[in-house]
Amino acid sequence: MSFEPITDVAALEALYGTPGEAAIAKVSDRITPEYRRLLEASPFFTLASVGPEGLDCSPRGERGGAFVIADEKTLIIPDRRGNNRIDTLRNIVRDPRVAFCFLIPGSKTTVRLNGTAIVTADADLLASLERDGQRPRSAIVVTVGEIYTQCGRAVLRAGLWDPAHHVEPGAIPTPGDVLAAQTAGRIDGAAYDAEWPERAARTMW
Repeated sequence: MSFEPITDVAALEALYGTPGEAAIAKVSDRITPEYRRLLEASPFFTLASVGPEGLDCSPRGERGGAFVIADEKTLIIPDRRGNNRIDTLRNIVRDPRVAFCFLIPGSKTTVRLNGTAIVTADADLLASLERDGQRPRSAIVVTVGEIYTQCGRAVLRAGLWDPAHHVEPGAIPTPGDVLAAQTAGRIDGAAYDAEWPERAARTMW
């Protein structure tokens, strides 16, 4: 498929017009008390990063501690256990730019945050981020550049929190189904799915 691209910013701005005052006034260069309350209500966010190979967007989540607000300009994110691809960490080491979208269960409000980050293995910091006896191997320290709310239209259009629109797990492929298809059956997808709950519980932190 081929479509004619818009390649001129002026043409794009002419198409959309000038944003309203509220769309500009809501932007802050720091975590204000109001933004702090919104962030603290969010147990799940996506973290976008960029590296020489391109872009990456990673989900992060944890009830009561997916990140720590150290001060009005600083977020600290423990890198909990995962699949060891470390795509986000590789990117940050080479390019510090990061972007976030925070979701709040039950709320139509989302929060966007842009800034820069470093990866650290500082022993004292990791000790402070320990959970269930497990310390993260590293942490991401984010310096806030800008933070602002996103209007709720996307959440409303998606019916994101409406149980009537929730997908039945059996109606979509499982990770094991994907693995089996991608490897032409070399990986036993059914066995992978069956083993995953116990493995996840054992390696959660």
